[in-house]
Amino acid sequence: QVQLVESGGGLVQAGGSLRLSCAASGSIFSINTMGWYRQAPGKQRELVATISRGGSTNYADSVKGRFTISRDNAKNTVYLQMNSLKPEDTAVYYCNIRLLIAAMTPPLDYWGQGTQVTVSS
Repeated sequence: QVQLVESGGGLVQAGGSLRLSCAASGSIFSINTMGWYRQAPGKQRELVATISRGGSTNYADSVKGRFTISRDNAKNTVYLQMNSLKPEDTAVYYCNIRLLIAAMTPPLDYWGQGTQVTVSS
């Protein structure tokens, strides 16, 4: 069994910063892609950023230059540093981790429980 624990959300004023963390634990053989998604009220969940095992990153256009995704493979943890936050960044943020629970098995997707980020104007 695999558990993902997110932390770091909260309320911040526009222009402020927050750092999200997501730590995976349990029956993990290896972790492939790690990422962050968000869902605002009344909207579909959308990609924020992803990072490969080798460190290649991908960002939504709306967050480029403001958010930075990183990972610590030794700790099975992914981070999202969010700077210059805007009210439109308000959403529930979910981490996503694609991993293998054993060798020669297909990758599985796991999601964190979600953490609320609220940016006031």
